[in-house]
Amino acid sequence: MHPYRTHTCNALRAEHAGQTVKLSGWIFRKRDHGGILFIDLRDHYGQTQIVVHPSRSFFETLTHLKLESVVMFEGPVTLREASTINRDLPTGEVEVVADACELLSVADQTPLYLAGEEEDVSEDVRLKYRFIDLRRAGLHANIVLRSRVIAHLRRRMTELGFNEYQTPILTASSPEGARDYLVPSRVHPGKFYALPQAPQQFKQLLMVAGFDRYFQIAPCFRDEDARADRSPGEFYQLDMEMSFVTQDDVFQVVEDVLHSTFSTFGKQTTDSVPWRRIPYREALLKYGTDKPDLRIPIEICDVTELFRTSGFNAFAGAIKAGCVVRAIPVRGIKTQPRSFFDKLVEHAKSIGSKGLAYLIWDGAQIKGPIQKFLKPEELAALAAGSAMQDGDVLFFVCDEVGKAAKIAGELRAKLGRDLDLIEKGVFRFCWIVDFPMYERDPETNAIGFSHNPFSMPQGGLEALEQKDPLDILAYQYDVVCNGVELSSGAIRNHRPDVMYKAFAIAGYPQSDVEARFGGLLNAFKYGAPPHGGIAPGVDRIVMLLAGAENIREVIAFPMNQKAQDLMMGAPAEVTEKQLRELHIQLRGQIGAAAGAAPRSGAPAAGVTAPA
Repeated sequence: MHPYRTHTCNALRAEHAGQTVKLSGWIFRKRDHGGILFIDLRDHYGQTQIVVHPSRSFFETLTHLKLESVVMFEGPVTLREASTINRDLPTGEVEVVADACELLSVADQTPLYLAGEEEDVSEDVRLKYRFIDLRRAGLHANIVLRSRVIAHLRRRMTELGFNEYQTPILTASSPEGARDYLVPSRVHPGKFYALPQAPQQFKQLLMVAGFDRYFQIAPCFRDEDARADRSPGEFYQLDMEMSFVTQDDVFQVVEDVLHSTFSTFGKQTTDSVPWRRIPYREALLKYGTDKPDLRIPIEICDVTELFRTSGFNAFAGAIKAGCVVRAIPVRGIKTQPRSFFDKLVEHAKSIGSKGLAYLIWDGAQIKGPIQKFLKPEELAALAAGSAMQDGDVLFFVCDEVGKAAKIAGELRAKLGRDLDLIEKGVFRFCWIVDFPMYERDPETNAIGFSHNPFSMPQGGLEALEQKDPLDILAYQYDVVCNGVELSSGAIRNHRPDVMYKAFAIAGYPQSDVEARFGGLLNAFKYGAPPHGGIAPGVDRIVMLLAGAENIREVIAFPMNQKAQDLMMGAPAEVTEKQLRELHIQLRGQIGAAAGAAPRSGAPAAGVTAPA
């Protein structure tokens, strides 16, 4: 017989009754019922109840043994009495009566009580003892789900004719929207590698090399702040690139792969394909964001022209100064108490609005703070434009274009949550398309890229030479699910002449483009196919499938919100010898200025790399 187990803790059923088995696992719970000890033994696969009689020599040892100790039990499988069957466990009809026991690992008192899934414990404690936290059934299942999802993604991509290729982890720094993680070079003093923010240039180079269809479950590294749907430091994406394709070809592959994945692993209905395509500017107008949650049955509309000549001077004056008015129609909420509207007004102010006007359709009457400023024909136009009926309410936001969209979008989301309007049991997907190629920096007034700088402009070189840069659209696209951006992608700019011009408009001289993107640019001079791709985020896919609200719940060993690995103690100081080998000396008070005082005796955190 095997020294540790003949079965896992989820394998035994009624048909095994009478067999002598060995089980090994962690002691999850213990209960003393009239002198008989009942132990729930847990392993990766599940739980089995162990019965220990007081006549056994190991009874006292087990009585005092701490939870989470690792034990091997040997004994016969017996059927439970009908009244004691646990219908919530696959093994609930049976138990093992322990004839022998071997302690494999004695545990100290654990800082986490795993038998209580809703334990009130700080996230930092959970992350410091992540190896224990990962034993929790829910979190454990999330990590298993992640493994299965990644295996499915690989399988489906291979079936679609893609090959998986690896790209470098140590590369050159490039401006891709976030701070790089830098790695000093020992053999080239004063120079640094960068960890890739994405395999962007390498996957394009693979297309130039003729590999046609590439994919990779790619690690990406970005020094950016954490949030609920973004982990600091590193994340993983299903990176893909294809040659000789249009935007539609990319969409077809992504819809196939993601629809298959969400249909296979999701507990909710998945939108049928093809998915809805929403132009970027339409998304900002109707939903106030380029990450719309289509489960909320509210569409924002523009009513600027109606208020331009109205008697409501607060709006009319703001419109003359360049502002717009957005209306948010909500159905059947006239019965909400006054406090509901007052709290919503206060919330609007808290997110940057100067206030929140509204009208209530109450039978034949229209009520609200601004009703008296509007003519009957203006009220009728508002009702017709938003299809208002008895019981409906129309909220108004007035501000400059970008701010009005943001405020209206946040109010739409809040109304969806607070009024329980969010459609349940479904994954709603959409594509956001036709992103502007450029945008103006509100602080410097300079024109810069609004999305991926390697994208092909719609209209090509002719558009770059003849159109106002702010009117140029790009072949850029995002895929969004339930308000979460899963991925960004683009049809790439594969022509050097178009690339030089595109970067020149954004303020990059030809010499700078050649210095920063020399490898990619040089490759394009030797024959590059038209190509495009995308990179859905694996962490976010699993987060949605698991129904988790925090992305750290689907990552085995995440960092905390301060980009610290509390379990391994990273980041940490290194020895003076290591610094000398890297030709680095520490100076200044950068760490202290950031509010993080160095440990006693530690050098200050400023870094220089002398030549």
